[in-house]
Amino acid sequence: MALQAASLVPACFSITKEGKSSASLRDTTLFGLSFSDTVKSDLTSSALRSKREFHKKFGAVRAQTVATEAPAVKAAAPGGKKTLRKGSVVITGASSGLGLATAKALAETGKWHVVMACRDFLKAERAAKSAGIAKENYSIMHLDLASLDSIRQFVDNFRRSERPLDVLVCNAAVYLPTAKEPTYTAEGFELSVGTNHLGHFLLSRLLLDDLNKSDYPSKRMIIVGSITGNTNTLAGNVPPKANLGDMRGLAGGLNGLNTSSMIDGGDFDGAKAYKDSKVCNMLTMQEFHRRYHEETGITFASLYPGCIATTGLFREHIPLFRLLFPPFQKFITKGFVSEDEAGKRLAQVVSDPSLTKSGVYWSWNKDSASFENQLSQEASDADKARKVWEISEKLVGLA
Repeated sequence: MALQAASLVPACFSITKEGKSSASLRDTTLFGLSFSDTVKSDLTSSALRSKREFHKKFGAVRAQTVATEAPAVKAAAPGGKKTLRKGSVVITGASSGLGLATAKALAETGKWHVVMACRDFLKAERAAKSAGIAKENYSIMHLDLASLDSIRQFVDNFRRSERPLDVLVCNAAVYLPTAKEPTYTAEGFELSVGTNHLGHFLLSRLLLDDLNKSDYPSKRMIIVGSITGNTNTLAGNVPPKANLGDMRGLAGGLNGLNTSSMIDGGDFDGAKAYKDSKVCNMLTMQEFHRRYHEETGITFASLYPGCIATTGLFREHIPLFRLLFPPFQKFITKGFVSEDEAGKRLAQVVSDPSLTKSGVYWSWNKDSASFENQLSQEASDADKARKVWEISEKLVGLA
């Protein structure tokens, strides 16, 4: 989530193709991110040298996707009342950053079992152990939001586990603000929108029935929003600003061939692609609310937990940026939030009895008190929400 306030720094640094840094007041898209598969080294030479150790290490993690048992309602307590079972929450992108901090905050209560939906088994396992999450409070399942086939396989695997779904948290995101050319998902969608919006859209639609079947007292679907996609904020007004336009690029499939890779049909801009995807996330949350809240009782919500300026998200950037960005957020913008604090805030939206209102975009004030924030005109446009929904249905094969 730290990336959501990245555009606040007035004097920005860009990385040239040759790897040299240059200062530019106009280039506001400095905050890039390397999304390489980080655990290849774990599965190469060491695995080949010891086949036995490889199977012992990898098999134990993979088994978590099938060896889960649905938590049962406990025996009747004195007085005849049943004790509520643990809640079951799926969090995408739970192997680092906000997702991991939220998983930890929920697991530590002892009241939740967290399904960490991640691309990388071993990275997620190491992260859970490093965070001190008790083994009985989490499981790991493979999910690549840049592949519609992977999303469908995840849903199938989750149902085979027979674990209930009480809360779904759509947290994972791709952010490539320094990219000069677009990259694409398995189906050929521009990667940021294809992952952040279309991937989560399909996942949410497929799991809606599972969520509706839950007997948990408060069923919730949560999509992480962004201050940078909200043009009624300072960060949201730093160019390039989010703007879906007439959505001709989205309607054309964002493939960069017969149509633009950008939602509005314009030239590719990595920072804008991320911001546009977040507008789609917030519009999708509201459309879910309008279509399904009254019928199902499910709470649909979005949030911005604050700027996590010290996240490892910025590890690829120049040392000067890593040095200056945290104090800039702490003392200038006052938007700094630690990973632990941001995780606790998202955990509140998951479980706090006072945050059950549906259709709300949650934020926190300087006293860390939650409040209902105001979305920008575009991010709250009901007609655009309906249009995004209908186009997205066609793109992911639901219409």
